[in-house]
Amino acid sequence: MLKSYFVYDLIEAGCDEAGRGCLAGPVMAAAVILPKDFQNDLLRDSKKLSSMQRSLLRPKIEKQALAWAVASVSSNEIDVINILNASFLAMHKAISELKIVPQLLLIDGNRFTPYVNIPHKCIVQGDDKYFSIAAASVLAKTYRDDYMMDLHKEFPQYHWSRNKGYPTFKHREAILQNGITLYHRKSFNLVGQLKLPFN
Repeated sequence: MLKSYFVYDLIEAGCDEAGRGCLAGPVMAAAVILPKDFQNDLLRDSKKLSSMQRSLLRPKIEKQALAWAVASVSSNEIDVINILNASFLAMHKAISELKIVPQLLLIDGNRFTPYVNIPHKCIVQGDDKYFSIAAASVLAKTYRDDYMMDLHKEFPQYHWSRNKGYPTFKHREAILQNGITLYHRKSFNLVGQLKLPFN
């Protein structure tokens, strides 16, 4: 069972991102403040949940959270500041949009750029240890997946409805065949080990 808080007496916001390893699309992050008595038997790291489970959880999280926010950083900005800094920036943007100012940030992972005047605690695999981080992982993942589903309508040849921009064989093959879009991250190795076929 996940934990409801790190420090009981502080207003805590769990923070996580989605889309860091993708070849296309933004990186998205969420920040979530939950009640101290929040419990949910299904909620855990979004990667361990099915798409249907995440879809069921999202409205429950949004309804029960004391405050929540989702923010993104575009592929163009990722190319300028790199994906790690873009992930931190997306988290900062989400934190800044919270209607309640947290007193402690619980960050999934082992690194974070400090947010002004709010202390933070980095927690490796935090999205499988604390409800607030798990909730943030679900919101970030579902909002990003929805975004990529919308992009798929414009660029169906990249199969984003299935791969959501991650480096699958079909996605990389489509890049070789069709070139890149303005949503692709030019600073990434977009085709991996794939080579253009001989004519």
